[in-house]
Amino acid sequence: MKYVYILASLDGQHFYVGATGDLKARLAKRNAGEVTHTSKYGPWRVRTYLGFSEDS
Repeated sequence: MKYVYILASLDGQHFYVGATGDLKARLAKRNAGEVTHTSKYGPWRVRTYLGFSEDS
């Protein structure tokens, strides 16, 4: 499964759009501050996501 997701900072002022094969792991990395681009605006929560089958 592949996911396209929107994250929202807990202050509601910042959003991030991304894609991943493991949404839980990606959110955990962003909230742990391991991603420089988004670390200053965390913590993050999943605002919404879409899951896509890898079968074409």
